[in-house]
Amino acid sequence: MLQDLKVKVGPQFYTYHQGAIDEFVPDLLEEYKAKNVLIVHGTISFDKAKKFMHFIESDAYHFVFHQYTGECSYYGADLIKKIVEERSIDFVIGVGGGKLSDLVGYSCHVCNVPFGLIPTLASNCAPWTPLSVMYEENGMSTGGTEHFKRQAAFLITDPYLVIDSPIRYFKAGLADTIAKWYECKSVLMHGDLMQEPFVNAAGTVAKYCNDMIQAHAEKAIQDMEQMKVTNEFVRLSEIVFALAGLCGGLGDRYARNAAAHAMHDALAKYVPAAHKYLHGEKVAYGILYQMALEGHWKDIDDLLPLYDVLGMPKSLSDLNLSLDGKTLDLIVAFIDSKPKVHLLPMDVTQEKLKKAVYDLEKYMK
Repeated sequence: MLQDLKVKVGPQFYTYHQGAIDEFVPDLLEEYKAKNVLIVHGTISFDKAKKFMHFIESDAYHFVFHQYTGECSYYGADLIKKIVEERSIDFVIGVGGGKLSDLVGYSCHVCNVPFGLIPTLASNCAPWTPLSVMYEENGMSTGGTEHFKRQAAFLITDPYLVIDSPIRYFKAGLADTIAKWYECKSVLMHGDLMQEPFVNAAGTVAKYCNDMIQAHAEKAIQDMEQMKVTNEFVRLSEIVFALAGLCGGLGDRYARNAAAHAMHDALAKYVPAAHKYLHGEKVAYGILYQMALEGHWKDIDDLLPLYDVLGMPKSLSDLNLSLDGKTLDLIVAFIDSKPKVHLLPMDVTQEKLKKAVYDLEKYMK
């Protein structure tokens, strides 16, 4: 029996179909008796999203608009907190990608106001999860994550909005999503975890996400390139920003992430040159790194065809990153400090963590 499992399933209301934003957001604002509504947004993505958000023309609400800085930072959260307090905001809507979703979730936790999210792309599961990966304003990771217990009041978006986003983000989102399975499957086989109902369900969802992406990624990417909203595109984009988050929601720390995301966090914290790569691209490298750490070379071989389809990096060389000894020591120490890495059913040491970096580079040559 697990004493530390915290199930935080997901947003209180979710839907994803053509016309969903204007159909349901006003109903949800009415449900929360919202009048003073802050909309936090980006730049280009918001220009596209406004075509799907005719509700902002309604005089039933007073809307305040805030363009975020581009990072999920404590500074950005302070800016939102100030607006909420000065303008008596009673509901916040975030319109944008993963960092914006993280920023809105954390800010509303701090301010104690409900929030809803309208993702404009499918790059990760940030709109679903009650946690925020924190960055500095210069784009470097703080190495920390803020966890909170509240969930979004809604996650609503439209496939015709999501398909009109950079395809690189979608590919990275697919890579980020398969990490759910490769990070948690060894953990779930450890001890009696698969006897735990919610953890078992999390594993089932993670495997389903991976299987669907393996089977349909190539078609979904081709459809997005042609701006065709097909079943394959809709299902896989939905898996990225919604179903992937359900894994951690059901399984908590036992099914959220392990060494792959820890490697991402370390690169984002200690290697400025890694900042030009998307979250999912760094996680993709991290997946192969974890497989090397565990000695799962067949899994690496099985993943390579999908990596070719997605255009994901298979090594530090593919990322054009070269780590000096001091930086590698910092990365290894950081990964070793993460309790989630020590959930893997093996004796994880800094020596093994460092060796896996070299082993993977050698294997990929």
